[in-house]
Amino acid sequence: MKSLLHITNGDMFTSRLNTLDLKGDIITWREMLCEGKTLSNVGSESFWKTRFEFLNKHYRVSKSWFVEKTLKEYRSLCNHKQQDHIVLWFEYDLFCQVNMLAVLSWLKSHRRHAEISLVCSGREDNSGKLYALNELSTEKLLELYENRITLTQDDIEFADYVWQLYCSDNPMRLENVITHNSFQFDYLSEAIQAHLKRFPTIKNGLNDLENRILETIASEKPDTRKALLGSLLTDQGFYGFGDSQYERMISNLRPLLSSLNPVKLTRKGKDVLHGKLNYYSQIRDSQQYLGGSLKYNFLYNSANDRILKL
Repeated sequence: MKSLLHITNGDMFTSRLNTLDLKGDIITWREMLCEGKTLSNVGSESFWKTRFEFLNKHYRVSKSWFVEKTLKEYRSLCNHKQQDHIVLWFEYDLFCQVNMLAVLSWLKSHRRHAEISLVCSGREDNSGKLYALNELSTEKLLELYENRITLTQDDIEFADYVWQLYCSDNPMRLENVITHNSFQFDYLSEAIQAHLKRFPTIKNGLNDLENRILETIASEKPDTRKALLGSLLTDQGFYGFGDSQYERMISNLRPLLSSLNPVKLTRKGKDVLHGKLNYYSQIRDSQQYLGGSLKYNFLYNSANDRILKL
């Protein structure tokens, strides 16, 4: 009988997985590697130092919280050396897919002889909806588990390769991932496309998400900041972000808002939204990273979906 280890995408699903009564221990991967600078050597001292500095600066994560919630769980993963079958539970969105790549990169180096399989939720019916794991019934989760994808060495090598590209200082090579076979990772191409759209556009210096925030304000005229957040969280395609990430973006766009209760754009905000004014120089942050790349060293050309280096 093979010994099992489950690695999940977060605490909410870990709680759910505990109710499924499956054999094996559970490790929760508590990170948001889609945000802030990342180094390719997952689990190294420099990797965790870089991550803590980002989370502490932008999300006020304390050292004690980081050690207790993230590092302790990572050390627990390091101590699980005997399991010969590891099951990953992740979802279709950018948030999950980047974490999945990092975990697979770590497993490639540290668990070379384990059998690794993947349960990944997304398109589960003909509705067009993309499903998170926690949105699925117990029966559906067990079905996905029974039909989980066993990853080949080539799959794992490919995931590690994409992770190295994500952590490089030039995102342009990631464009090839979108157009080529993504092995057994059904949602990776779309998640990487969403990642590239986070670089500022030529049109107005804001990225896809920042433009979507302004568009939502202009079209829906939300009464409160909370109502705006609700709209952004409900319809976000392949991003999979949480409220704290959108809160940070809204704060960065605050000079373009005349009011938050109700939420309204200034005249300048409307001009930026409609491409009459470029906001790049005002919003530019020379220390802001997306993976290994400086966000404002590149532009996204919406006309041909290509990245340009400044």
